[in-house]
Amino acid sequence: MKQERLTEDLLERLLAAEAPEAYLGERDAVIDRALTDYLRELLADRGINRSELSRRSGVNITFVYDIFKGKSMPGRDNAIMLALGLSCDVRETQRLLRLAGVSELWPKRRRDAIILWCIEHDMTRVACDDELYRLGERPLFDPKDDADGGRA
Repeated sequence: MKQERLTEDLLERLLAAEAPEAYLGERDAVIDRALTDYLRELLADRGINRSELSRRSGVNITFVYDIFKGKSMPGRDNAIMLALGLSCDVRETQRLLRLAGVSELWPKRRRDAIILWCIEHDMTRVACDDELYRLGERPLFDPKDDADGGRA
């Protein structure tokens, strides 16, 4: 996968610029990327297909296909589940969440801290849900959500 500049580095360059145009004219400063493009890159990088992603993540297969067609956007928990299904690291997960238009994981929030820890330790979605449940937090996967297409 193509290496992207860190947001912190880009912010520093933007704030140091004499004018916005100076920053905007820089190569690789602004990237207009769609969630579907990013997910396709991650799938290719991992060597899996959409049905395998659905199985690993627990996100309904129909909903996964709708996301890839651009017909639907995942909610926050489904985006996290997709990241876990793709074995994303923390940086990739945060980028996926941003592109999905939902809030990033925040280590000051108890549930988010547990999820971040699970991601850092390369846990599966099932193992992450077990850890959330063990620590008294709501799991990512809810079987009743799967019945309505997993639109959490």
